[in-house]
Amino acid sequence: MRGGTVVEATGPRRADVLVGDGRIVAVGPELTHHGARVIEAGGAFVIPGGIDVHTHFALPVGAVTSADDFESGTIAAACGGTTCVVDYAGAGREPWQQAIATWHDRARERAVVDYAFHLTVIELPQTVEGAAARFAEFVARGITSVKLYLAYPDRLMVDDDTLARALAASRPTGMRVCAHAEDGAAIEALTASAIADGRTGPDAIPSVRPPSVEAAAIRRAAELARDAAAELYVVHLSSEAGLWAIRAARSSGAMVRAETCPHYLHLDASRLLAGDRDFVCAPPLRAAPDRAALWAALGTGEVEVVATDHCPFTIEDRRRGTSGTGASTFTQIPGGLSGVETRLSLVYQGVRRGHLSLERWVDCTSTAPARLFGLAGCKGSIRPGLDADLVVFDPSATRRLDSSELHSRGDRSPYEGVVVTGWPVVTLSRGRVVARDGEPAEAQPGWGRFIRRSTDSTRPPIPFPAGTRGPTGVEGGT
Repeated sequence: MRGGTVVEATGPRRADVLVGDGRIVAVGPELTHHGARVIEAGGAFVIPGGIDVHTHFALPVGAVTSADDFESGTIAAACGGTTCVVDYAGAGREPWQQAIATWHDRARERAVVDYAFHLTVIELPQTVEGAAARFAEFVARGITSVKLYLAYPDRLMVDDDTLARALAASRPTGMRVCAHAEDGAAIEALTASAIADGRTGPDAIPSVRPPSVEAAAIRRAAELARDAAAELYVVHLSSEAGLWAIRAARSSGAMVRAETCPHYLHLDASRLLAGDRDFVCAPPLRAAPDRAALWAALGTGEVEVVATDHCPFTIEDRRRGTSGTGASTFTQIPGGLSGVETRLSLVYQGVRRGHLSLERWVDCTSTAPARLFGLAGCKGSIRPGLDADLVVFDPSATRRLDSSELHSRGDRSPYEGVVVTGWPVVTLSRGRVVARDGEPAEAQPGWGRFIRRSTDSTRPPIPFPAGTRGPTGVEGGT
């Protein structure tokens, strides 16, 4: 790759990148190699391939299944500059051995870019030692992170004792514990009240899943993490109230990290309030002050990662509902939005608007996910020896984010009509061109390989700028 500006989490520099046998060989000015194929970057950015650590490919939800499988989902990823995904294995009720086997079967010979798995956990042995032994079995299979839900009591929610054991067991095993932080009991009560009042459409969702239920769950989970002296990773942070709960938890000594998603940075609840079921997701879309708070926290590094929670459904399946015979209430609408293809560019819009620097853009979309999820030994940076997962990103290229222009099998983009400036023009997966100008190039199902992740014991400091003060009066410190 010649003539580009290499951008990493440490900053930009003019450099060429030499690739051989699927790995980065050298990075520096005016590199040459006899017989090498040359990709002219033409002054565009050369960045490490994006890493999306929150996807749900081919996820069954009742009678319907998320629209993208590992083939269509990773093709979309490649076209948008993402070269590795970490998918959540398990629908919740099956034995963990079956969940791992099923997800390997779904991904093998289909993935176009590399992939790894988290594991959804709804039960653990009744002792910390037993939980640690189970986590050690996951680690032996290259799975070094788990997700526990504090919502959905009918199928996924764990109690505090289970979460506490998971956190305690994470310390000796290096397992990363991720939490879907919404207070399930409060949501159930608010849902029952809404339905009793005849509020059964999507417009009721913001009131039955308000920011307060996210903040309450974060506080509870963070207290358990502090008691266990363990780290907690909050997925899909959506609200300013949740952000302040994280800040308060950090100031009290809890080790809490967080990701957010592009839809919480760009979309708002107006679509839900208008009754549009194609914008249902959990947590739900929020208000303008929440978006502003999340952009600010992303810029400072308080929110470290942007992932997508990619889980789109077709228009038909939204209407069929989880029962397969129609959604009579909002509780039967399958939730989730697309994002794996549009993430890199949507976060780059924050660079254009002054919300974050170029290096923070690369860090939150690639380097931090690699660092936090055991991939830093092979991905997330541009240095010799790592996989040649590289993207030439043209900051002046434009793209209309209509479903007809994208590659997800979800047939309605949440960003229909939106035109972004800045788009990948070349995507390399281990040295292979898998996308060019936003379209599949040498993309071959089965090229993507399963990555066995490590449990790196070196943890970067928890980000928390000093001197911040929120509505609760809690002041931050490092």
